[in-house]
Amino acid sequence: MNYKGSCHCGKIQFTIEGELNKALDCNCSHCSRKGFLLWFVEKAKFNMSTPEDELTLYKFNRHLIEHRFCPVCGCQAFGFGKDPATGADMVAVNIRCLEDIDLSSIEIKQIDGKSF
Repeated sequence: MNYKGSCHCGKIQFTIEGELNKALDCNCSHCSRKGFLLWFVEKAKFNMSTPEDELTLYKFNRHLIEHRFCPVCGCQAFGFGKDPATGADMVAVNIRCLEDIDLSSIEIKQIDGKSF
């Protein structure tokens, strides 16, 4: 299935190919403050319509994830990182930024990111 997403103002736009059936709700200081529901997908299945250099970058803690957000509206729709088990390039997509998603149909798994 293909999904389309964007930031709040629409400057940042992207598409993803994959099956969205569950997302992670992390309690770390970053995710909990922003209300993220994260879906991790291979970077090869993620396509940005907006050039990457038009996004703002934020790193914190161990600097392992490149949190990307819109410099206009401040919305963070995704971040780039690596799968800790395989080293593969991954994208952590905030499913709240995807179009036409029924959140009640998605299994939400709680993650204790506060303890990492």
